[in-house]
Amino acid sequence: MAIKITDECINCGACEPECPNNAIYEGGVEWAISDGTTVKGLITLMDGSSMDADQKNVPVSNDTYYIVPNKCTECQGFHEEPQCAAVCPVDCCVPDEMYRETVDELMAKKERLHI
Repeated sequence: MAIKITDECINCGACEPECPNNAIYEGGVEWAISDGTTVKGLITLMDGSSMDADQKNVPVSNDTYYIVPNKCTECQGFHEEPQCAAVCPVDCCVPDEMYRETVDELMAKKERLHI
């Protein structure tokens, strides 16, 4: 499953540079699938909808750092554990129960993000 950042976030920013998928954004910052990935053109999201990889999207959170579930692979294929959770000083990077994925699904997402 994807990782999420809870309301306990202190906005320290330690997590953002650790993400190999550029899935973590500062609160209030727009996001795009193409940010920090090799994805181009139309991409199918986890919910089955499609969007252009360069499309800018509204922030998931305006107040704290946030993780885009469609880009989070729990660091599968990069690290042994999610790096955001490993560096978070207040343990606010936790599994997101809304986005359950198998290791195979996470690895397939990684392959789509990094061609």
